[in-house]
Amino acid sequence: MKHLLPNEAFALLEQDVKALLIDVRMEVEFQYVGHPPMAINVPWYEYQALKPDVPAFVQAVDTLAGDKTRTLVLLCRTGQRTVDAGIALEKAGFTDVINVLDGFEGDLDDDLHRNTETGWRHCGLPWVQS
Repeated sequence: MKHLLPNEAFALLEQDVKALLIDVRMEVEFQYVGHPPMAINVPWYEYQALKPDVPAFVQAVDTLAGDKTRTLVLLCRTGQRTVDAGIALEKAGFTDVINVLDGFEGDLDDDLHRNTETGWRHCGLPWVQS
């Protein structure tokens, strides 16, 4: 698995129009916190279980990708869930999996706020909120 900062991931997505940006956060996070406009939501897990159904996740991504060599860029809140999701995808045979470091919201600052130091939104990259 490769690891890219948000600006690097965005540049890759602009260059490779076939690459998929998969947001693995729960649907409620995707909708209400916001997401990149080009992202497709495939949750790694959902509320209330809060544990992944790995075969279902891999199957959903496989259906979207249509090809296990297609570039998959994975995004979550802070870049942690995507590591586990990426490992599962690589075990399933996907060959070009990228984790977005710092995720959509980034790390906590000294005041316990996100989006102030790192992450997709902090970098000023495109995002929308439903």
